[in-house]
Amino acid sequence: AFLMSWSNAYIGLPHVAFGRERDGCDCWGLVRLVYREQLGIDLPAYAPARACALEEAEIEALIGTAVIGGDWVQVARPEAFDVLVFRRGGYRSHIGLVVDARFMLHSPETGSALADITAPRWRSRFEGAWRFRGRA
Repeated sequence: AFLMSWSNAYIGLPHVAFGRERDGCDCWGLVRLVYREQLGIDLPAYAPARACALEEAEIEALIGTAVIGGDWVQVARPEAFDVLVFRRGGYRSHIGLVVDARFMLHSPETGSALADITAPRWRSRFEGAWRFRGRA
């Protein structure tokens, strides 16, 4: 499916663990980049103390610090730019941005892409949607 939206400017960015810029980003880095460029909101970098922190539990803690609680509120009806949280293994360790009712923008290891959130792969791992409180 081809969507004309803000998300097109972010498709194909390389995946870089703990990356926070256009030359490479992980899932939180992509959220942070989009919020800065599209919404004018600077989110914290949440860069881990050591770049080798690739354990799923540590990533879950990073996502928990970044999204769950604090400046974010859980929402039942996600809208564009809301953050979706997904389990990988037993951990909440992946996030994507709502594009519309069917698609999210996220940063898998193959590079940023759109994914159909209605597909069983994502529906079965969905943990919730969060909205940034400071968003107009």
